[in-house]
Amino acid sequence: MTMQASSIQISAAEVVLEGNLDVPADARGIVLFAHGSGSSRHSPRNRYVAQVLQQAHLATLLMDLLTPDEEAEDVITARLRFNILMLARRVIGATDWLANNPATRDLRIGYFGASTGAAAALVAAAERPGAVHAVVSRGGRPDLAGASLARVRAPTLLIVGGRDPAVIDLNQEALAKLSVEKQLRIVPGATHLFEEPGALEQVGTLARGWFGKRLF
Repeated sequence: MTMQASSIQISAAEVVLEGNLDVPADARGIVLFAHGSGSSRHSPRNRYVAQVLQQAHLATLLMDLLTPDEEAEDVITARLRFNILMLARRVIGATDWLANNPATRDLRIGYFGASTGAAAALVAAAERPGAVHAVVSRGGRPDLAGASLARVRAPTLLIVGGRDPAVIDLNQEALAKLSVEKQLRIVPGATHLFEEPGALEQVGTLARGWFGKRLF
């Protein structure tokens, strides 16, 4: 598979963020990854899902929502990872960048959010209803999107581990507030990080199916 891969910098919400952009030669859509707490564009879990999507002819943008200095602070305080509006503004900035970048501007955009990044993705989707065509959350906190949930127009898939009961409850609450095409899928036997054998593979399969029907 021919792939155009590049390390990029995106100016978004008054900061410069690092990202990895991978565009297959026959890309039919693009998925922006919004990482959650303590995670970055180097997350092995999200990189795995990105590879699954690339094999399905989808481009991917894995980006850091925090600068290196902010990440160092957040490791200590865990404060910035819950600043959903700040993270959402950065997702929006990256979305606008994709819409203007020659290599991606003709591709339909989807979001893949993890942990608090899922909330940021949903807030961003509510703010860019014409640009965002699908959202997938993995072990996310969509409840933290608050009032924005009712304004989301993109079809939304929530994926939660079967052994993550607290997060299942929070996702069920968020699901009830979404007024679009929506689905909650529970991966049996999986904990919050989907580290069990076969769990992440199920996430990749579900995400590929959801995006494949809505970004092509």
